[in-house]
Amino acid sequence: MQRKQNIMLKRIVDVCMTVLLLCLMAYQVTGEALHEWIGIGMTVLVIIHQLLNRKWYGALFKGKYNPYRIITTVVNIALLLSFAMTAFCGMSMSGHAVPFLYGMTKVSFARRMHLSMSHWAFVLMGLHLGMHIPVMFARLHLTDKLKTVISAALCVVAGIGLFLFIRNGMPDYLFFRVPFAFLDYEKAGILVFIENVLMLLFWGFIGTEAAVLCRNSQMKTEDKKNPLLPVVFIMGAIIIGLVINMISGSTSGQIFDEDGWNSSDTEVMTSSSEEEGATLLRTDNRNLKRLPYLCQEFFCNRCEGLVLVPDKI
Repeated sequence: MQRKQNIMLKRIVDVCMTVLLLCLMAYQVTGEALHEWIGIGMTVLVIIHQLLNRKWYGALFKGKYNPYRIITTVVNIALLLSFAMTAFCGMSMSGHAVPFLYGMTKVSFARRMHLSMSHWAFVLMGLHLGMHIPVMFARLHLTDKLKTVISAALCVVAGIGLFLFIRNGMPDYLFFRVPFAFLDYEKAGILVFIENVLMLLFWGFIGTEAAVLCRNSQMKTEDKKNPLLPVVFIMGAIIIGLVINMISGSTSGQIFDEDGWNSSDTEVMTSSSEEEGATLLRTDNRNLKRLPYLCQEFFCNRCEGLVLVPDKI
């Protein structure tokens, strides 16, 4: 009875963490103050999650490591570190939830690190969830044919998620290629959440197929299934996403359409006070109408001297 209650509690915490993560990735919908408080709630849930799964840490140096265990261990540790860095840097910039922690570290550093680590946490969370899906659904006893059909359908949906991931410039955030987030405040909130779900689903799909591939390699020869299927599904999702991206003409550097922001018309210059986080961003009138949306709250309040200078007014 106690074991069932613990499992149920773990599932509830996992679901709540996933929901809060989707909310955190919708900054333009929640706004700065609510974003911070959701972040605090997420931090608390992460701590609870670690306590509920404390036995996992005790078993780290016990037993043999097969491919599945190696991958899940790496993903879990990387996810924990990314969550920790995201929370620390977020609190270092806090102006609402924990303002007394503001300035724990250099804000210019915290801003860049928070942006990158939060997106790494998003990716790793998807992989983490995906790696556990085969185990959770094993009790449903689905036929191999039905599993293949479901995987094929999810492959297409995951491809759309990858397209959105690229179109929204997520790779740039992951690898510190941009110092701030490009957010469309005019997009409907429900669309923001749908896009976030689809992007998370892509990484969850990759994690699921990777788990299937690893578990299949551990089976006895007579029980092994076609090892190429997971690889085909993963490659299929990637190809679908890339093809859609090519057809749409979207790139990670062009966040908005022709009537919106276009980074090719923007010149970013760093002033002599770079160590203090000051950045001069020069743009023309066509982009000026987007700047209030891009700059409100996220830049002006927390970036220590970001200056926006239009070429013409």
